[in-house]
Amino acid sequence: MKGRALSGNTLTYGEFGLVAAEPAWITSAQIEAARIAMTRYIRRGGNVYIKIFPDKPVTQKPAETRMGSGKGSPEYWVAVVKPGRVMFEMGGVPVEDAKEAMRLASHKLPIKCKFIMKETTSTDVDAAEEVQA
Repeated sequence: MKGRALSGNTLTYGEFGLVAAEPAWITSAQIEAARIAMTRYIRRGGNVYIKIFPDKPVTQKPAETRMGSGKGSPEYWVAVVKPGRVMFEMGGVPVEDAKEAMRLASHKLPIKCKFIMKETTSTDVDAAEEVQA
């Protein structure tokens, strides 16, 4: 898990994202716990996008088994995450709600995470000024 994430390091679907700051294996249970924490906080308003998928099986041999006799059976699945990888995205909610939901989700993950927002372009700023006027 050396180096930074080369793919999946930009926001594509939502306006807010949760970015990994450390390399790690994220289990499917941890991904699901983070998803539940986010959706409960925003109360089904807006959209949550999961951008990581646990596609690597982790095997374990049963306890008190002698050495040899092959590889163990798959016990759980993990997603390999490198620093800079956008793990979750969110859209259609206010900034404060998105930040708090991502904070709750980051507590369910075993790594340090960072909250990011999509940069506003000049046309977005002009449209916002017209609405306020």
